[in-house]
Order: sequence, then C-alpha cells, then structure tokens
Amino acid sequence: MSELPLAGVRVVSLAINLPGPAAAARLTTLGAEVTKVEPPSGDPLAFGGPDYYTRLTKGQEIVTLNLKDEADLDVLWTLLADTDLLVTSSRPSALARLGLDWSTLHARLPQLCQVAIVGHPGEAAEVAGHDLTYQAGVGTLQPPHMPTVLIADLGGAERAVADGVAALVQRGRTGEGVHREVALSDVAEDMSQPVRNRLTTAEGFLGGALPAYGIYSTASGFIAVAALEGHFWQNLTEQLGVEGSRSDLEAVFTTRTADEWEVWAREHDLPIAAVRSPQPADAKD
Repeated sequence: MSELPLAGVRVVSLAINLPGPAAAARLTTLGAEVTKVEPPSGDPLAFGGPDYYTRLTKGQEIVTLNLKDEADLDVLWTLLADTDLLVTSSRPSALARLGLDWSTLHARLPQLCQVAIVGHPGEAAEVAGHDLTYQAGVGTLQPPHMPTVLIADLGGAERAVADGVAALVQRGRTGEGVHREVALSDVAEDMSQPVRNRLTTAEGFLGGALPAYGIYSTASGFIAVAALEGHFWQNLTEQLGVEGSRSDLEAVFTTRTADEWEVWAREHDLPIAAVRSPQPADAKD
C-alpha cells in the first residue's frame, strides 16, 4: 500500500461547528496527523449531530483546552511548535484576544501555516453569519424551505483543505509559513454561479429545459435522467422507441417503477437513477 499524500504532516484544528471538522476529516483521510482542540463546552456539532461528529473526528486526537486559561494556552503553543498547519474558524478579533492572530503566530512560529475559515472576506471578517445567511445572500435558498445541503460549510471545508495543502507547498518552496483566508460567503457566491448564470434556472440547460436532463415521474417514485451527451440521448431514445419529446418520455416512464428503470438503465449503459430520500448514515454501513 502506497503512503498517503499527507503522511507526516501535523495539523492542529481549533475549528468547531461543521466547516472545520469536515476539513480536518478530509486532511485525516489524506494521511495528516490531526489534533482537534475543543473548548470545555465541546464542539456544538457533537450535540447537533453526534453520529456525524463521530465520523468526522475518526482517527484524530481530541484535546480539551480552555484557551482563556494561561496554562492551557501554553499547552496549545507547545502543540503548535511541532505543527505544520493550523486550522481556525474564529473571528480575527477573537484570535487576537488570545494572541493567536497571524502576526503573532508567524513571529513565534515562522514555519507554521494557517488556514483561517471566516464568514466574510477581508475587513468584513467580523460580520456574523452561518451557512444559512451566506446562502440567503446569494440566492440559493427557496423560502420557506430550509436547505438540505450546506454548500457554504462543506464547500468551504474542501476549499480550506485545498488552501491548506497549497500553503504547505508554498512553504516547501520558501521555507516560510503561509496564511490563507477561506471566506464561506465567497464559497457560497461561487456555488451560486450556475443559477445566477441561468444554467440551472427553469429555462436553463441544466434546469429542466432539455428533455434529456430532468426528473420524471414513474409508476412508483421518480427518476433522474441525465442523458446529456449525444450518444446517451441517441441510445435512450432508440431503446425506448420514442422521438424524444418531453411528453414522449413522460408517458413511457410511467410504465415502470423508479427502481425498475434504474436497473434497466444500468443494463443499457444509461445515466438514470431512482430519486431516493435521505437515509440515516448508519443504514449505509
């Protein structure tokens, strides 16, 4: 078995809630040695989603420190002395009060890299927010429904990993630690581009305007049809014996159940899947 890409890389994460733990989990998967530092009150994620929290912290060392206590803060500095990458998700003012602002970190530990996950970029980093408000600001919500996918948090976690690895690569060239800021509002903005550019609106290429790409009712349940490429579309219409209008597809798809169509599609190398409701994570283990 080959060595994992981040084997030997030491990470300390002070980030609670979802983006930080998700980023730390990905870094762990890539082989990094992750120490997760939590306040005495714990990580809210452990209370809101205990099973999810357990999955995201698997393989990590969890240390409880009260960073407002001088002795515990000294313990953190001892940890950071042997750390390659620090992940934070506090506002800059909160880090500064603890003496963990980037200028102080870099002065004391010039080889340490940091990824600072914040809500908004630059001078707006002090503005309060969460995934819900970031999505609200870029138009990806459909009121009154709550979002089922936390695109800013999870997209932000992936970006934090990418920026963290990029910082380590740059440090490898220069020998100097690197600071990277990941603003979740920026991530939400980027994730909203398909709808803001009308790719996924009702009249858009991936929003239902094409019969080849849409959701159809069946004899039981719904299916997602994604026959975008010409060879898939030709194969689908030939196998179904239809010309390819939306009404043609709507009629023929009512003749079988969603599960039956999924099996049929795999037999014919077609991108069709039954639409399923979310299942508890442990149901997949």
